[in-house]
Amino acid sequence: MKLQPIGDRILLKVEAAETKTAGGLIIPDTAQEKTQTGKVVAVGDDKDAIKVKKGDRVMYDKYAGTSVKIDGDDHLVVKMQDIIAIVE
Repeated sequence: MKLQPIGDRILLKVEAAETKTAGGLIIPDTAQEKTQTGKVVAVGDDKDAIKVKKGDRVMYDKYAGTSVKIDGDDHLVVKMQDIIAIVE
C-alpha cells in the first residue's frame, strides 16, 4: 500500500522502543514508553509549512497523529506542528 499525505501532514515510520535499559535489564512490552521518534517517509504538498524532508529522523509529540499499518510496519500521520525537532 502506498500512502501520500496531503497539506501540512507528514508520514513517519515509527522507530521501535528500547527493550533494554542501560544496565541490561529487559523492559516488558507493558511497561515500555510509546516511542516519540520516527523517520520521515513522505511529506504533504504544503511546501511553505513543512520544514522536514524525506529521510529526516524527527521527534514528535507523545500523543500526536493517526496510527497506520503499511505492509506490516507501524506508521504515523502527523501535522507539521506536532514535529518537535529533527534528530541528527
